[in-house]
Amino acid sequence: MADIEGVLFDIDGVLLTSWQPIEGAHAAVEEVRRLGLACGFLTNTTSRSSALIARGLCEAGIDVDPSQIVTAARLTAEYVRSTYPGARAWLLNSGDVAEDLDGIELVESDPEVVVLGGAGPEFTHEAYSRVLELLLAGVPVVAMHRAMMWETEAGLRADTGTYLPGLEEVAGVNIASVGKPSLSGFLAATELMGVDPEATVMVGDDLTGDILSSQRVGLTGVLVRTGKFRQPILDLAPQKPDYVIDSVGDLPKLLATVLES
Repeated sequence: MADIEGVLFDIDGVLLTSWQPIEGAHAAVEEVRRLGLACGFLTNTTSRSSALIARGLCEAGIDVDPSQIVTAARLTAEYVRSTYPGARAWLLNSGDVAEDLDGIELVESDPEVVVLGGAGPEFTHEAYSRVLELLLAGVPVVAMHRAMMWETEAGLRADTGTYLPGLEEVAGVNIASVGKPSLSGFLAATELMGVDPEATVMVGDDLTGDILSSQRVGLTGVLVRTGKFRQPILDLAPQKPDYVIDSVGDLPKLLATVLES
């Protein structure tokens, strides 16, 4: 880690919770920039477009340009355009991310591909059943991510990753997923940052989705004990993160210790 050139941040649960800043988040991002390290953001948040995510970060005191944020929606748009060029897509998602789905024709009827975003009130039994019906009829389904849960001020909420295994079991197919924990997201983010994965630190609150997945492609994983972090999950995990800190506010101290070694 002494050869670190960049830091990649997850957003929800690391820098913000319910769009309120986590203590020390602003200082941590500013310290990364002060050290001259590349700074990037990789998120499965699908309740807002990248522009609105950037606005939310700025309102929380963290200066970010939308171009620095790699979202699951943007990655999904790129995947659908290349895999199903010109296909009409039905989007099931909690939030408006149409802005990040550039080049994708969104329809309500007769879709040629189904795109699943983040879970929420829109994931009704009727909607879920329609996804299953279309899947069994041969319409491909693409998930923006396989996240299992996210943290809110009111507690944990189940996410799209909890729905996918049932669909796959009934239909006998593997549903393609694009965002975290898919490895392509980490590689796209580090490429955008202009640094090698081996020279990049990933800071996240999801042991599997953020940390262990990023470590598989060479990033150094730093797990924070905020957001969706749960100690029993870490205790029972056969694989461990490279580093664990209490919150992103402790990142500057970790960077200083490692960079001086």
